[in-house]
Amino acid sequence: MEKKAILWFRKDLRLRDNTALEEALARKRKIIPLFIWDPDSEGGWAPGAASRWWLHQSLSALAADLEKKGAPLVVRSGSTLEILKQVFQESSADLLVGHRRYEPAARKVEEDIQLSFRDSGVEVRLLSGSLLNEPDEFLNQAGKPYQVFTPFWKVLHALPWVFDSHGVPARIPVPQNYPAGESLSALDLLPLPDWTGGMKEAWQPGEKGAWQRLKKFLDEPALSYAGDRDRPDLEGTSALSAHLTWGEISPHRVRHELIRKSQGQTPKAQASLSAHLRQLGWREFAHHLLYHFPDTPSQPLKPEFRRFPWRKGAENLRAWQRGRTGYPIVDAGMRQLWESGWMHNRVRMVTASFLVKDLLLPWQEGARWFWDTLVDADLANNTLGWQWVAGCGADAAPYFRIFNPVIQGEKFDPYGNYVRRWIPELGEMPAKWLHRPWEAPADELSAARVDFGKNYPNPVIDHSQARDRALGALDKMKERVG
Repeated sequence: MEKKAILWFRKDLRLRDNTALEEALARKRKIIPLFIWDPDSEGGWAPGAASRWWLHQSLSALAADLEKKGAPLVVRSGSTLEILKQVFQESSADLLVGHRRYEPAARKVEEDIQLSFRDSGVEVRLLSGSLLNEPDEFLNQAGKPYQVFTPFWKVLHALPWVFDSHGVPARIPVPQNYPAGESLSALDLLPLPDWTGGMKEAWQPGEKGAWQRLKKFLDEPALSYAGDRDRPDLEGTSALSAHLTWGEISPHRVRHELIRKSQGQTPKAQASLSAHLRQLGWREFAHHLLYHFPDTPSQPLKPEFRRFPWRKGAENLRAWQRGRTGYPIVDAGMRQLWESGWMHNRVRMVTASFLVKDLLLPWQEGARWFWDTLVDADLANNTLGWQWVAGCGADAAPYFRIFNPVIQGEKFDPYGNYVRRWIPELGEMPAKWLHRPWEAPADELSAARVDFGKNYPNPVIDHSQARDRALGALDKMKERVG
């Protein structure tokens, strides 16, 4: 009698470097690949609109890859536990193999599955495959979670790194009794009407797209990453974040390729490659924090910030969301996000700072907007980033560190190419005035065909006054706590 395994795909949508697939093959099982769409199990953090678009494309690519291997992807929708019970009953499989997730709601699902199948004769094997190290096995010398990145990375970076990957077989063995599935279109992941043209132009979701993006980065940008990564006008970053979020490439593979590329390079190039490797460390740190502090997607890690005097302002929030604040670097970032589902990391910090410090709107509002509009929306990274800017998380920037959007624009987009790309109405503004157009002489504005209040908004707030107001709010919070 043939033995069968359910290969449960989640946020690990790849065949290469897939430890769950390797486990099933090593156990000599006939394999049934399964994906379950269960947004209700995500604890209020179901994939947003941009993420659903990416997921549809990535599943389509995975299904095509599996079809070539002779193992069609079975797609089901509904309660994860109930679907698994159905598939095991239909297939008579005795092994569930997949990868762990680390978000609070996903961990609860895994616990329920382990409990439900404990006495059923079904073995449940959830393996490491999404992180370099497991958060529950990585603590400081006091046996507590790390809350500062530098010592976390120092220890992580010093660990022995062994990468052992097996190739994907030409054919994946499947059983004769094969469960039926739903069509991918039945999941209704794609938006109607379709507004995803910019994302289609910018991205190729799927394992093949991930490998092409990594190769493109390693061919040139990686060697100057340390100097170029903060320049949104340059292609200086890997833009691998969405591929890592959806598991289309493993962090072990990225790390391996960075180390291999570093061999024989100049010290400057090696430093750039090491700087990108450190970014993988920040990804690990984000998941470490979320694992040990599961309330942080909605609550500040520093409890005193629960008394911060945030303001309400639907009009300003809407202006920020749509890239209509009157600050070019902020507006360019928010329009890039809306158009492409992605934003350069330096600009993410600038736009986030503007929301929580210039506008004094709660960081949770920004986190939710990013969650819905980013193709790389990842609960751990999103939470870390917003709490870092807001000054209320682990290893956070102090709240009094307030980004000046004009200085940030002039420093990191010195020629204005980034702003001009995303704000065409400022396309003819001289670089001297591009990041502070309200200070430009009338004749310069006329020549550039910029008409404030008509084709480009006046600033929604004066930054210097906003800075003073933000610092005053910080003092008020201290008074409430003290």
